[in-house]
Amino acid sequence: MDRSSELTAVRRHRVGVERREGLAASPQPEREALAQESLVDAAGGPRTRKNSPGGSGGASRGAGTGLSEARAAVAIALYLLALRALVQVSLQQLVLRGTSGHPGEFDARQARDYLEHITSIGPRTTGSPENEILTVHYLLEQIKLIEVQSNRLHKISVDVQRPTGSFSIDFLGGFTSYYDNITNVVVKLEPKDGAQHAVLANCHFDSVANSPGASDDAVSCSVMLEVLRVLSASSESLQHAVVFLFNGAEENVLQASHGFITQHPWASLIRAFINLEAAGVGGKELVFQTGPENPWLVQAYVTAAKHPFASVVGQEVFQSGIIPSDTDFRIFRDFGNIPGDNILAVLKYLATSDMLAAASEYQHGNMVFFDVLGLFVIAYPSRVGSIINYMVVMAVVFYLGKKLWQPKHKTVNYTKDFLCGLGITLISWFTSLITVLIIAVFISLIGQSLSWYNHFYVSVCLYGTAAVAKIIFIHTLAKRFYYVNANDQYLGEVFFDISLFVHCGFLITLTYQGLCSAFISAVWVAFPLLTKLCLQKDFKQHGAQGKFIALYLLGMFIPYLYALYLIWAVFEMFTPILGRSGSEIPPDIVLASILAGCTMILSSYFINFIYLARSTKKTMLTLTLVCIVTFLLVCSGTFFPYSSNPANPKPKRVFLQHMTRTFHDLEGNIVKRDSGIWINGFDYTGMSHITPHVPEINDTIRAHCEENAPLCGFPWYLPVHFLIRKNWYLPAPEVSPRNPAYFRLISKEQTPWDSIKLTFEATGPSHMSFYVRTLKGSKLLQWSLGNGTPVTSKGGDYFVFYSHGLQASAWQFWIEVQQVLEEQPEGMVTVALAAHYLSGEDKRSPQLDTLKEKFPDWTFPSAWVCTYSLFVF
Repeated sequence: MDRSSELTAVRRHRVGVERREGLAASPQPEREALAQESLVDAAGGPRTRKNSPGGSGGASRGAGTGLSEARAAVAIALYLLALRALVQVSLQQLVLRGTSGHPGEFDARQARDYLEHITSIGPRTTGSPENEILTVHYLLEQIKLIEVQSNRLHKISVDVQRPTGSFSIDFLGGFTSYYDNITNVVVKLEPKDGAQHAVLANCHFDSVANSPGASDDAVSCSVMLEVLRVLSASSESLQHAVVFLFNGAEENVLQASHGFITQHPWASLIRAFINLEAAGVGGKELVFQTGPENPWLVQAYVTAAKHPFASVVGQEVFQSGIIPSDTDFRIFRDFGNIPGDNILAVLKYLATSDMLAAASEYQHGNMVFFDVLGLFVIAYPSRVGSIINYMVVMAVVFYLGKKLWQPKHKTVNYTKDFLCGLGITLISWFTSLITVLIIAVFISLIGQSLSWYNHFYVSVCLYGTAAVAKIIFIHTLAKRFYYVNANDQYLGEVFFDISLFVHCGFLITLTYQGLCSAFISAVWVAFPLLTKLCLQKDFKQHGAQGKFIALYLLGMFIPYLYALYLIWAVFEMFTPILGRSGSEIPPDIVLASILAGCTMILSSYFINFIYLARSTKKTMLTLTLVCIVTFLLVCSGTFFPYSSNPANPKPKRVFLQHMTRTFHDLEGNIVKRDSGIWINGFDYTGMSHITPHVPEINDTIRAHCEENAPLCGFPWYLPVHFLIRKNWYLPAPEVSPRNPAYFRLISKEQTPWDSIKLTFEATGPSHMSFYVRTLKGSKLLQWSLGNGTPVTSKGGDYFVFYSHGLQASAWQFWIEVQQVLEEQPEGMVTVALAAHYLSGEDKRSPQLDTLKEKFPDWTFPSAWVCTYSLFVF
C-alpha cells in the first residue's frame, strides 16, 4: 500500500462514526458497503486518536450504535446472581433423611444419637476422666453392641492402645511433641478368615478445653460408628480388613495418630486411609487432601462417592501452608508412608478393591480432580492435564498469531493497541488492589476490623464494589482520552484478546510449576476462546446487541460458574480462620486482597463491555454510592463483628490463664514472682469490644515481654507467640493447684567431647510446655526428644509440648549443651516449665470464674489455671 492508500484508510476510519450516523439515509447497497468497510477496519485495521478538539467524532461516537449501559450492567448483574444462586443450591448441606429401614444403608439418625451421647459428656481434653474413661467406656459399649449384631461373615477385634512417644513437626514454626500413656480405641473389621491388608478410617474423640467438640470431631466418630455398624451387619464379605481408629489425642497436635501408626501391630496392615476431620461448623464433606501420588484413591472416590465434593485446588492450597492448621493426615503420610483421602461407599469400595493389596504399584503421579456441582467428579492424570493445557495454549498462540502474522502495515496499530491495552488492564488491576488496601488499612486503624465477620455481604459491598468501580474508572479514562474515536467493536475485540492472553499466561505458569490447579486456567482460556470463535461472525455483522450478550454470557457459563463455586469454598474456609488468625495479621487487608483478586478474575472477560457500552457513568456512580454508604456504616460501627446465634455462631475467642510465675537465677534463688490473669484475644481487634463489658481489661494492663526469658516469659500452650503479640495481664492472687508441678535437675555430666548433659525430671498435670533458650556462648546439640535433633520455634527458642493420659510416670529427659565460651557467668541455658490445668477442680479459680462471667454471650472465653517456673543452668 502506497502513502496515498494509507492516508485514505486512515481518513476512512476517522469518519467512520459520521458515516454510521448517515447509514439510515443511505441507499441499501451503499449502506452494506459501508458496513463491510467498517468491519474490515474493526478486525485488524487502524484506529486513530482525535486530533482536532472541535471534531465531532467523540460527540457522535456510538450515538444509537453502542451497547446500552443499563442493558449490559443489568445482564451481567443478573447473570452473576443467577450463577451464585445455582452454586448455593449445589452446595446445600444434605438434609437428614431419617431412618432408611434398610440394613445395608447409612442411618443418619443413629449417627445423630451417637453424636448426642458423646457431646453430652462435655469437654474431653486428653488426660481428663471425661476423655480417658467416660468417652472410652461409651465407645467400647457401642462397639460391643455392634459386634453382637454383626454378620457371621465378619470378625471384629478391639484393642485399647496406650502409646508413649515423641516426634518433631514443622507446624506453627516448628516444635517437638512428647506424649505418655494416651488413649487409642482401635477396631478391626475383617473377613472371618482374616486379612493381610487393611484400609484405615480415623477420627478423634478428644476436644479442646471448654468445648464439647461436636464438629471437631465427635461427628466424625459418630459417622465411623455407624459405618462400622452397617459394614459389620452386611451380608457382603470384605476382601480386606477395615481398621477404625478412634484416637484420643488429636488436639494435642496429632499425638494419638503418631502413636498408632508408629507402634500399633495393626499399623503394618494399613495400605490406605480415610481421615475424617473438621474445619469450622457445618458444611459438606470435602476431599481436600490425597496422596502421596496415588491416583487410584481418587478413582475410588470418583467411583464410589454418592455426593462428591472434591477439588485438587483445596489439596494444593492446604499443602502450601497458607492455612494455619493441620490434621492427622500429615502423621499417616509422613510417618506411615501410606496414602489417604478425605464415607460408607468409599470405605466399602476400598475394602473390596484389588488395588489395595498392591497400593505401592499404583503410585504413578498426581491426579487432576474436581467435582461438577456435586453431581460427579472429573479426574485424569496430571500428565494428561499438562497435554491438554499446552494444547489450549497452542490454540491461543494460533488465534493471536493469526492477527500478528499479517503484513506489518495491517498489524502495527493492533500490536500497539494490544500492548497499551495490556498495560491499561494491569494498571486497572493494580490500582483497584491499592484502593481496597487503602480502605482496609483505614478501617483497621480506626478499630472497625472484622465488620464483615458476621455479615459477609458487607465485605462485598465495601471492597468488591470499590475494586469494580476502580477498574471501570481506569478503562473509562483510557476509552475517553487515549482510544479517542476508535471503533467500539475493534476495542472490544482487543480487550477480549488481552484477557485471553493474561489467562493463557497464568495457564503456562501454573502448568510449568507442575500444579494440577492449572486446569482452572485451562477452563478460563478454552471456553472463552470457543465462545469468541463462534460469535465472531455475528459480532462483526450486528455488533454488541441483545443476542450477542445472551450468547456471550452463555459461552462463559462454565468458567464463571466454576469460579464462583471455588470462590465460595475459599471464603467458607478463610472467613472462620480470619477470626482466629492472631493480633498481627490485619484480617481486612487479607480479605480485601482476596476480594480484589476475585474481582480481577471475574471482571476479566467483561472489560470489553466497557468499550462496547455507550457510557459507564451510571454504573460507576451506583458502585461508588454503594461503597461510600457501606464505608460510612462500617466506620460508624453499625455492623458488629460477632454473634451468639446458635445456627451461625461467630464468637470472639479469648484465652484466660490465671497463672503464677516464678523466676530463678543461676544459684536457684527466686528473683521474681508474680500472679495474674493472662489474657489473649485471638483476632486483630484485641480487647476493644471487651473493654465496655469488662472495664478492668484495658490498655493500661498490657503485658510486657520478659526479654531474658524464652517466649517472653509467658506460659504459651502452643508456640503461637509470633501470631499474638498483644496480651493483657490483670493482677490476681496466686494460684495453688492441688496437683502442683515439680521440676528438678537430676544430673549434670560432662561428655567426652566437652559438652554438658543436663538430665531433668518433671511431674505435673496432663498438659505441660517446656521452653529452652541457649545463652550467649552456648549451643543446644541434641536431646532425648523427637529424633534427637532439637527443632527451634520462630524466634530461636525451643518449644516442647507434653501431655499424658490418666496414669503416667515422671517425665525424664535430657538436653546436651555445647559451651562455645569457657567462662559463662550468666549460665549456659535458660529453661522454663509451664503447667496447664485443663480439667478437674484445679482448672478453676474464684477470680477466673468471676472474670469469665462478665464476658458477653458473643464471646468464647476459654479459661484455665497454669503455673510457670523459669530456671538458669
